Amino acid sequence: MKTVNEIRQEFFDFFEEKGHKVVPSAPVVPSDDPTLLFINAGMNQFKNIFLGTESPKVPRIVDTQKCIRVSGKHNDLEDVGLDTYHHTFFEMLGNWSFGDYYKKEAIEWAWELLIDVWGFEKERLWATVHDSDDESEKLWPEVTELPAERVLRFGDKENFWEMGNTGPCGPCSEIHYYIGDDVEGQSADKINSGDAEYIEIWNLVFIQYFRDSEGKLNDLPKKHVDTGLGLERLTAVVQGKSSNYDTDIFSPIIKEIEKISGKKYEGEDQNAFRVIADHLRSLSFAIADGVMPSNEGRGYVIRRLLRRAAKFGRNLDLNTPFIYKIVPTLADLMGDTFPELRERKEHIVRIIKTEEESFGETIDRGLELFEQLTDKMKKSSSKLISGEDAFKLYDTFGFPIDLTSLMAKEKGLSVDLDEFDKAMAVQKKRSRQKKKFVSGDLVPEGVEIKGEPTLFSGYDKLEVETEITQIIFHTDKDIRLLLKETPYYAESGGQVGDNGLISAKGLKIRVDDTQKVGGLHYVHIGVVLDGDPKPDMKVKAEVNPEWRKNILPNHTATHLMHAALRGELGDHVEQAGSLVAPDRLRFDYHHSEKPTLEQLKNIEIAVNEKIRENLKLKTTLTTFENAKKSGAMALFGEKYGDEVRMVEISDFSKELCGGTHVERTGDIGLFLITHESSVSSGVRRIEAVTGEGALRYVQENRSVLSELENRLSVRSEQLPERIKSLSESNKELERQLKKIKLSNTIDFDSWIDPNNKIGAVTLVTRRLEASSLEEMKDVADKLREILKSGVGVLASEIDNKANIVVIVTQDIIKSENITATKVLTGLIEIIGGGGGGSDRIATAGGGKPELIEKALSQSSLILSELTK
Repeated sequence: MKTVNEIRQEFFDFFEEKGHKVVPSAPVVPSDDPTLLFINAGMNQFKNIFLGTESPKVPRIVDTQKCIRVSGKHNDLEDVGLDTYHHTFFEMLGNWSFGDYYKKEAIEWAWELLIDVWGFEKERLWATVHDSDDESEKLWPEVTELPAERVLRFGDKENFWEMGNTGPCGPCSEIHYYIGDDVEGQSADKINSGDAEYIEIWNLVFIQYFRDSEGKLNDLPKKHVDTGLGLERLTAVVQGKSSNYDTDIFSPIIKEIEKISGKKYEGEDQNAFRVIADHLRSLSFAIADGVMPSNEGRGYVIRRLLRRAAKFGRNLDLNTPFIYKIVPTLADLMGDTFPELRERKEHIVRIIKTEEESFGETIDRGLELFEQLTDKMKKSSSKLISGEDAFKLYDTFGFPIDLTSLMAKEKGLSVDLDEFDKAMAVQKKRSRQKKKFVSGDLVPEGVEIKGEPTLFSGYDKLEVETEITQIIFHTDKDIRLLLKETPYYAESGGQVGDNGLISAKGLKIRVDDTQKVGGLHYVHIGVVLDGDPKPDMKVKAEVNPEWRKNILPNHTATHLMHAALRGELGDHVEQAGSLVAPDRLRFDYHHSEKPTLEQLKNIEIAVNEKIRENLKLKTTLTTFENAKKSGAMALFGEKYGDEVRMVEISDFSKELCGGTHVERTGDIGLFLITHESSVSSGVRRIEAVTGEGALRYVQENRSVLSELENRLSVRSEQLPERIKSLSESNKELERQLKKIKLSNTIDFDSWIDPNNKIGAVTLVTRRLEASSLEEMKDVADKLREILKSGVGVLASEIDNKANIVVIVTQDIIKSENITATKVLTGLIEIIGGGGGGSDRIATAGGGKPELIEKALSQSSLILSELTK
């Protein structure tokens, strides 16, 4: 039986023989397409070629693309686990023609590979074409052995492929395969009917249109071929398996889950096994390409997947973190094809484990609340969980709405999604974070970027004589234009774009920013100060020298700091993002713990040592493979071409980088860390300054110290102790004020109802708005004084925990043999915690603040039992 690795390699070999170049998969995170959360098809990385904004380096390509489909138009999440062939992560094999061969060759070669290499049975194959595609319908019986009656026409839904609401698109021809037993009884009516015995194998897309925002189809400059062959389904057919999960793509993962859970992949448990195995792949590849769990965008997608997998783990009695334990199996399984899984295995393990532990703190409480909701609904015969309750599960316990909907469906219930959406909209309105994925307008819709890629000469020049090749936008004074050659660095790799001046006789354009489009063309964004710019006009392009001079040391310092971080915190540290601006630098890095002050000092010292050594930087152009072999660092999710630029600083740092740098480290002058913080789970951030910025930082801090010395009448070295003393005095005053305020607001006499007796014992129960347990005990002591005879139960939610204080007066202890600890014992069980105390006063804390009212109401029953 052929392995999946052999099948993948045969695909590459076949198309290499047909003149295609094998290229690596792009990261699952789009590098320059803000309209996409994740790469969801093989064509995404070639979108700019189809749009005409990027020229292909070769006309024929073959690859396997990592894809994630979890949200948006192409969304397979709800089907994962329920059947044997839907996945959130999958490999899409593809062969591509960029304005080269077209329909005839694509159809002919697909048939040849399926029949001659993989041994598909001809009599089981079917093809579909678009209603309007007469050419493809004729070609199938002409260039293959497929009978004309097995070529079927379908409409847009089945046979017109588009990546989204806008973008490249075109008719497609799908290849279907019958996997049932009744070969003679096949029926054309079953194609595209959802019958599990007729499966789509390969989609040949003929991209010839671009759909604009108004829905209109426009011809592309050139016609292209984009084929997509799902490796998972293909492998199942070639290996003779009825389920993708029975192939060697998944079987090692499923065996590892069996080992961890102690359960077999059989019966009703199969669904949970499949979901966990699938979601593990999406999580691992997304994290390997730089995505971190968060509450928005891509980060929220993988957080949803992880929590969904964790919930299904509960179905297998996996109640503690377990997903991270399966990562090494996946890395061994797919690491040869995708080396990033092996290289970043420890990082993936660490991030998944941290996220599992975080969710583990709330999942059980959330599941308990869900059970309470469903039990209440059974009693009322309701079948609809309110949106308000669903939102509470989301907002308080971190349950994504699709997870709540799934759990509801398992119990024959549904969720009021409209009400949930309203609650979510209110929260978003309150939120200060309004980030969302929107399409940029760098190049206006309908404008085609023309000409050769921009020649960048800004590594060694700040001024060049050049010409305007294209004006892509010009309204009033605002302008965006391309130059044949430019010294302006376009924003990338964290370094901001250059600004400056473009001029000619009678012309002045202030350049405010420089950006890339399609990775090859530099767009100069600015304002026309004088004159009327035209294409082909000869101009002088000058970069603002002060701007660039201040950026250089910050970028080189970023490399030094990256190396110093790895030396101090460990080799797992990798860049997760950066900003290189003229006045500061910002560096995000993967690390699960806050660095100590001593570690930050050591990092600062290490960088400044290299600055004082005045090391010369070495820049080399080489292939990506050679750079990696030499030990150069590559960035998460970055898309690299065949030739890369490698920046070395002695034996201390070696990174792939297209940015601008100082000639020697001594040019940096001084490096100072100004701030360290957390960005998200597993990602930290360091902010720093260099050179003149560092000098200003020192001077500003010296001014602050002088002011504090004068105000507090101490020397600078005595400031920490003086501030500590003042802080402690202030806290003591605040505590005393709170006691006074709380005591003054309570009318203790109104609390005591002489008729509220349990037997002969007066009972007082109250919920407080207290800030600490000590404050509650102070109130309890005052209550005992005024109560004189009886039992008091006070409760308060402090820091998301239930806190209870019980007091019993001395006469009740003697006459009724009732103590505070006896009363407390029954309450502890309700709030799910622990506690203790004396006969007169006892305290407890628990993790179920939502049950405080229940505990207070149960106090009378507990006391009743004790008075019997």
